[in-house]
Amino acid sequence: MTNQQLDLNALKQITQNVLKAAKNAGATSAETEASFGTGQNVSVRMGETENIEYNRDKGLSVTVYFGQQKGHASTSDLSQQALKDTVDAACNIAKYTAKDVFCGLADAALMAAEIPDCDLYHPWNISVDEAIELAKRCEAAAFDVDKKCVTNSEGAGISSSEGVFAYANSHGFVGGYASTRHSMSCSVIAEENDSMQRDYWYTNARDMRDMESAEFVGKLAGERTIRRLGARSMQTGNYPVLLEATLASGLISSLIGAISGGSLYRKSSFLLDSLGKQIASPLLNIEELPHLKKGLASSPFDSEGVATTSRKLVENGVLQGYVLSSYSARKLGMQTTGNAGGSHNLIVQHTGQSFSELLKLMGTGLLVTEVLGQGLNMVTGDYSRGAAGFWVENGVIAYPVEEITIAGNMKDMLQKIVAVGSDVNKQSSKQTGSILIEKMTVAAGE
Repeated sequence: MTNQQLDLNALKQITQNVLKAAKNAGATSAETEASFGTGQNVSVRMGETENIEYNRDKGLSVTVYFGQQKGHASTSDLSQQALKDTVDAACNIAKYTAKDVFCGLADAALMAAEIPDCDLYHPWNISVDEAIELAKRCEAAAFDVDKKCVTNSEGAGISSSEGVFAYANSHGFVGGYASTRHSMSCSVIAEENDSMQRDYWYTNARDMRDMESAEFVGKLAGERTIRRLGARSMQTGNYPVLLEATLASGLISSLIGAISGGSLYRKSSFLLDSLGKQIASPLLNIEELPHLKKGLASSPFDSEGVATTSRKLVENGVLQGYVLSSYSARKLGMQTTGNAGGSHNLIVQHTGQSFSELLKLMGTGLLVTEVLGQGLNMVTGDYSRGAAGFWVENGVIAYPVEEITIAGNMKDMLQKIVAVGSDVNKQSSKQTGSILIEKMTVAAGE
């Protein structure tokens, strides 16, 4: 039995003690989560060690309900007295809050009866010295791309963390599991004549054996930086736009935000009352797979103990479901979708084209590799962001561009999806290939 498993048993016992204390304090129901985690981060810059960080975190949060009154408190001290004080604080808060008919635990019948193993725990026993050496190799690979042009670095870093948590509520549900996450990244700066550019690359996974090599990450960071040298502006107009896979996941995130409970019941979404309606191109298909092995957003239950299930979220462009917690579901007169805490592993089905085939399909237009700022109005769907990338002519990248703005409306952008590439970015909880949009407005900077 691993130390994490021993910790899980201890955390489960803590949650039971907290629930008992809440009941003794008069709460009609309660829910609590206890967690423990450790992490190690190192970074190097210009071949020298820059930072070494360790973290060791523990905490507990408890929510109590006195009928329709709710109180919440948390602590980083797991001693018996601190736990009692935290429960008392939550109870005192509840007594002074207004009644909310929609608050309360998720329905007992929806609790996860079984806890499938999502294979999320893969500790990386890497020493600080080994991590430093790996980061140095990563950065060196970026400089090796072109030692004349790659002149500076923002550094390379290695991060490894592991943690365990337990959640329990008054329905008798108790569950928890251990998980890990590891990452490596590199960012460098290149100069040529009067042009200076930066770019980066990264890799992350639950299991370090699924990560890209240090040399691959560094080399790609260097290549991505070099190719941006000599960037210029371009002529304002309406053009096809290809969002690189790492950015296409952001488009999916915006869609999820618009169909999430908080935006819907506050009526601050451009996709109000869209269930069962055509919200996107028939080419868009999105599945939610919460039990994906080693998935970055896998979970057998949500943050309320509700069992998670696989489902089709968007099918042939038609919205099949919202993303709801029990609270937002009650506000909407619906049932929770097991998404308290967010969505779980969204997989966007590709339409068969490789990245090079997407360029050919686009013909002449803009490949976007970087966006800047927050430019989405969630109410209207109006979208406008600073961008950089490459001008493409006859299916071939012609030259890098910068200081431009891409604009449109999310409703139109979703409807005008022409293709989804097979170059799927699996280093995200929203896995998608590059997305080609039929047309957007591209404005040149001054």
